[in-house]
Amino acid sequence: MALVQLFQTLGLPYSAAWVLSQGILILVLMVLLLVMVAFILLFDRKVWAAVQMRRGPNVVGAFGLLQSFADLIKFLFKEIIIPAGANKVVFFLAPILSATLALSAWAVVPLDDGWVVADINVGILYLFAISSLGVYGIIMGGWASNSKYAFLGSLRSAAQMVSYEVSIGLILITVLLFAGSLNLSEIVRAQGPDIRGWFAFSPLFPMFVMFFISALAETNRPPFDLPEAESELVAGFAVEYSSTPFLLFFLAEYVSIVLMCAMMSILFFGGWLPPLDIPPFNWIPGVIWLVLKIWFFFFLFAMVKAIVPRYRYDQLMRLGWKVFLPVSLVWVVLMAGYLIAIGRIPG
Repeated sequence: MALVQLFQTLGLPYSAAWVLSQGILILVLMVLLLVMVAFILLFDRKVWAAVQMRRGPNVVGAFGLLQSFADLIKFLFKEIIIPAGANKVVFFLAPILSATLALSAWAVVPLDDGWVVADINVGILYLFAISSLGVYGIIMGGWASNSKYAFLGSLRSAAQMVSYEVSIGLILITVLLFAGSLNLSEIVRAQGPDIRGWFAFSPLFPMFVMFFISALAETNRPPFDLPEAESELVAGFAVEYSSTPFLLFFLAEYVSIVLMCAMMSILFFGGWLPPLDIPPFNWIPGVIWLVLKIWFFFFLFAMVKAIVPRYRYDQLMRLGWKVFLPVSLVWVVLMAGYLIAIGRIPG
């Protein structure tokens, strides 16, 4: 609103001032997000290297800090190779769609109290819609590549993402019962003002554990990276991609991973709220607390990648359908009954 008022003082009508302010907010958010993804990628490689007792990237820039930007330049200037017989339009459209959807999901993520591009009352449903559409980019890429390896990888990924979206949806229902809102900002406020109200330290703790594991599967992270399993599918749905199109798939994957880390922070760990509502904790801006929580959860993602062996595909699907689905269903019923018993929900 401050930006809108500033542009109105410059003589712009309200509609033009609103559009311009939203455009600036989106641009700033995208730039900060892409820079954060670059350093999170380096952090991922450093953690993996540390577990394996090696250095990791350490040549480009101080301590290897510019390695991700060097990789970006490499991807941008490499030749784009299109497989013979590929559907060229769909082949290029698939990575663009995946990256666009991954970035657009951040429109409803509150970085601080009032710091959100679109503070809509159905933010959770918006994220569900975006994640559901994200499957199409991978299916399109695998089909258009005219390769059996790519097509099998895309089918695996679609089945895996759809399977774990079911359990994620039921997990979110338990959070919504406690918060009483689909708005992400209201979910954070419902956990205030400090760690005592965070949903992770309540009867929802098992749901947090299941959400963490489901997030690994939803984003194709190890040990659930079966769509990209080198031993069977070479590199999965992206095997025929190179240069910038491959970079867009890679970007979409890491942006989605950071989004899942942000969702864990918002849904279970108070989002931008400090752990203690006393000085000096409440002197630190809320956006800093959210970023610190995102980095912490990404560290857990990186450690899982480094130390947990890969699942077989049948084990992955069994976990989703025969363990997470019934457990989350039972927990929804138990949490609804618990809230009715304590008077939080009218009986």
